[in-house]
Amino acid sequence: MDNVSKLMQCVDFAAIKHKDQRRKDKEGTPYINHPIGVAKILTEEAGITDLAVIQAALLHDTVEDTETSFDEIDQHFGAEVCGIVKEVTDDKTLPKLERKQEQINHAPHASYKAKLVKLADKLYNLRDLRRCTPRGWTEERVQEYFVWSSKVVAGLRGTNNNMENSLDDLLKERDIIV
Repeated sequence: MDNVSKLMQCVDFAAIKHKDQRRKDKEGTPYINHPIGVAKILTEEAGITDLAVIQAALLHDTVEDTETSFDEIDQHFGAEVCGIVKEVTDDKTLPKLERKQEQINHAPHASYKAKLVKLADKLYNLRDLRRCTPRGWTEERVQEYFVWSSKVVAGLRGTNNNMENSLDDLLKERDIIV
């Protein structure tokens, strides 16, 4: 199977897994737009052509947010993609604040490929927050998300200048020192 076919298999898999999910924005955007957007940031803005990184970007929320297992990711997409997805997946058995702290703690120790996915994920999410406030979120919660994201990003620095510069611009808009 060539790389384009492998990529389309991954897009299809992610779309099926996220088919009933919506983002928390006012429009209720289909959730699949998020992983596709993360992959697009990696390819178009960060210049990443590594198939495993792009596949992991498309799958980065499947285990965390759907009934998908790591074994299933490994079976369909191989150990490398599964490993990257594992690195960027939160442990949902932990309380929310602990999960958020774990992201900050783990970021500096993540592999280069996982850092790429994490940077693109943060960039997508912060742009989305700038575009519109999710249902039920206050301006204070949005600002807290930006501050927390800046702490995660601090541990990912030195990975990709293009994404880091874009993140810095977003953080500076919110008066967050980078």
